[in-house]
Amino acid sequence: MNIIESTRRYERWLMQHLRLLPRDLQLKHRRMREEAFFFLRAGFYRWAQVWPRVCPALAAAPQVLGVGDLHVENFGTWRDEEGRLIWGINDFDEATKLPYANDLVRLCTSALLAIDESRLATSTRRACEAVLEGYSQALREEGTPVVLAERHRWLRDIAVGRLKEQRAYWDHLLRLKPLAGAVPAEVRRLLREALPEPDLTFRLVHRQAGLGSLGRQRFTALADWRGGTIAREAKPLTASAWTWAAGRPAQQLLYGRIIQRAVRVPDPFLAVHEKWVIRRLAPDCSRIELSRMGNVHDSCKLLWMMGWETGNVHLGTPAQCKLIRRDLAQRKGNWLSQAARSMRAATLADWRAWRAGARA
Repeated sequence: MNIIESTRRYERWLMQHLRLLPRDLQLKHRRMREEAFFFLRAGFYRWAQVWPRVCPALAAAPQVLGVGDLHVENFGTWRDEEGRLIWGINDFDEATKLPYANDLVRLCTSALLAIDESRLATSTRRACEAVLEGYSQALREEGTPVVLAERHRWLRDIAVGRLKEQRAYWDHLLRLKPLAGAVPAEVRRLLREALPEPDLTFRLVHRQAGLGSLGRQRFTALADWRGGTIAREAKPLTASAWTWAAGRPAQQLLYGRIIQRAVRVPDPFLAVHEKWVIRRLAPDCSRIELSRMGNVHDSCKLLWMMGWETGNVHLGTPAQCKLIRRDLAQRKGNWLSQAARSMRAATLADWRAWRAGARA
């Protein structure tokens, strides 16, 4: 099927599992037309269909509990129980069991599209080499979380620069319109329990965010607490699009499992309650913009760290790590770069078809 039919069928399937918001879905479709990079971020369902066909040799690689919808803007920061700033993958909506190579190829494909659109300042070869080196080293050394304290000063400085924009961040949230329509009693209860004091008054607003999950409901609670604004958000979860693409019945949700098993410092405010994920919203709990990577050196260091963090997550399937290291040793040359280039070409072809179909 082509990208138009693929989208129609996936969204029809998705509506069987959760409520979609038509206006937000229309916005997602418009954003998908704007840039190939946005199209990739929004279209994991299409990737899940195309990747096994374009990269059949990699589709047989050892399986892990993986991210699925991995890309270069799926990384950010949060605070741990000690107040330290932690960096890592911050979205596991599409977590599922898949070949380990999927996450690497998708991450590198997104990097290539980001390079094409001047979001990253490096070359295709160096980008893929950096990701693979970071990933391989994480597996050899059994990983370690990325704590922005004594180490990784360059990344901490970039993250702290984001914290200087506190006023703009909160002004944006406070300008959001009140949420229209009924709110499930369960969601109200979960948001109330996530706040720092019982019976704290809060108001619910509608927030449009992300691309992969754009179109799904989001319930954002804003409250004034001891002199400042705080925010919590509830987002619905459903089976990964990987399941849909494979034609399998909806599987158990794996968001909670993947964050528990990964080599990771937990976010004390992140909680999974059956089909809802609850998290804190704040300037220090958000992704780092690629635009802050001003030179080739910083871009390659960031991609290396992304490869390392991907290894941290895959280490959560320890029984497969020896098989993965053996599989990596057998793959010679620039296999990752070749696969990423092939998937970039397939993504660009779908993006052009999407734009043409949307105009028609």
